[in-house]
Amino acid sequence: MTETSIDDIIASLEAIITACIAANSRLGYFAALYLKVTKSVKAGIASGQFQDGARMEKLDVVFASRYLDAYGAWKKGDKPTASWAIAFEQAAKSEVLVLQHLLLGMNAHINLDLGIAAVEVCQGQPLAVLQQDFDAINTIISSLTNQVLAELGQVSPLLSLLGLHASNYNSALIQFSIDNARDGAWCFAEDLIVKQGGAYTACITQRDQTIAQLGQSLVHTTGFMRLTIWIIHIFEWHSPAKIIRALNEYQKKKIVVNAGNH
Repeated sequence: MTETSIDDIIASLEAIITACIAANSRLGYFAALYLKVTKSVKAGIASGQFQDGARMEKLDVVFASRYLDAYGAWKKGDKPTASWAIAFEQAAKSEVLVLQHLLLGMNAHINLDLGIAAVEVCQGQPLAVLQQDFDAINTIISSLTNQVLAELGQVSPLLSLLGLHASNYNSALIQFSIDNARDGAWCFAEDLIVKQGGAYTACITQRDQTIAQLGQSLVHTTGFMRLTIWIIHIFEWHSPAKIIRALNEYQKKKIVVNAGNH
């Protein structure tokens, strides 16, 4: 990890976005979303939205660096966590919806990385000292992500067809909930913080395997759901560079986030 400040994180995310636009790579979708979140966290720190601004910046850096390290490992041909591997592997597939790409990134980052980052930042203190700010950063993630997902209609005009399957509770794509993910991340952190040595590593490995399986479920659909996704995909924009630029344009929209509302 070379990033030591939130400005470093922003610069690294912007570099990924620029590189992915140049390479026409779908790996830039999540980076564009995450840049929006990171800038909002920076604004929240500056405006005093968090209980401990310095600790929040540290959490943001440790959290974001797990994604940046995974991305760097993948680009070098090394193996990241299984949760990130499934997200990066799918970026090579044109038939996967933009929504699915974003959810795969959120799945790995919130369901696995967030709990680990929280434990690392606590450094021997009770996890409870972090809960207020943990909830605050998750409120930002949730509100901004939900907005971006709603705005995906620009690049995926038939995305609302997924609503036809709202009663299909066997589909992880329909069931995926950012609120549930952040609650799960906290429970994972509670389990992890009491572990040491091999038990600590084993807890992370087991969690990674579980979250990777969920990632697989986000893209492997069957029956009418699979047909619906195929139809949605036909009408999606098909230029990754154009889609990244569109997602990145959302950065310029002014959003007021009440971090205390959770």
